[in-house]
Amino acid sequence: MSSRIPPLLQPYLALPPEASLILLTNVLGATSNWLVLRYLCSYLKTAAGRESGIEDGTPSESVGLVLLSFLRDGTFWREGVSKLGLDLDALGRAGRYAFVDGLTGLFAGDASSSTTGNSKERVLRSNKLDDISKELQAALGNVTASKKILIIDQLDVLLAASGDDLTSIAVQNLVLLLREHAHAVVLTLAADQPLVQAQATTLERQHAALLLGLAHQADTVLALRRLDTGSARDVSGVVRITAGGEAAEDDDKEYLYHVAADGNVKVFERGA
Repeated sequence: MSSRIPPLLQPYLALPPEASLILLTNVLGATSNWLVLRYLCSYLKTAAGRESGIEDGTPSESVGLVLLSFLRDGTFWREGVSKLGLDLDALGRAGRYAFVDGLTGLFAGDASSSTTGNSKERVLRSNKLDDISKELQAALGNVTASKKILIIDQLDVLLAASGDDLTSIAVQNLVLLLREHAHAVVLTLAADQPLVQAQATTLERQHAALLLGLAHQADTVLALRRLDTGSARDVSGVVRITAGGEAAEDDDKEYLYHVAADGNVKVFERGA
């Protein structure tokens, strides 16, 4: 499994310190799907090795994970991770993984949550922050691990879909609350220029405030973008890695990456 994680990214995908916040930003044409899949693989390989009796130098503590996705269903993540050598269904039955579907039932009008045929897969039925918080805390509670990771894919969709009923401050407060219940939190957000720089509408202002606020709180920010010179056959985009907050720009790392048709990813330095 470790061979599926590009060596240059391995230090950033290792189990982070307690209370860490990691932010992944993406733009149109440079999505973060492939990166989230490798976070899943990196964090859950410890759980998979523990279940199969394979030590392989992994930490002695167990690691569990809850994934909430507002844009992609559970099948997408199961199929993507299976290509990296992990079985999310088996990890779910072992109490190491739970999926929360934030896509199919969010605005169904029924505030009560429900589960699918897989008892570890939940469906959000409300866009109210209190309901979302309770659902995620329940999912984390069902994960039997000493260290629990929470990944929220495209949290900004919740802000965009809720109109004036939700503010960036309220969403940031939700993240702050959830960090108290998880060892670490990983978030993905869109950072396209029309959303961040124009700020001509209420949504653009709220989105920019959410992105900038979380970037300042984050311990690590991995920003994905397309090549400045346009598209290239052997380069899909650029990943820029930096410490959050007031970190010096000299500490930033920047690599090129290529996502192949079969899902394999290569990350390399410029000129390599």
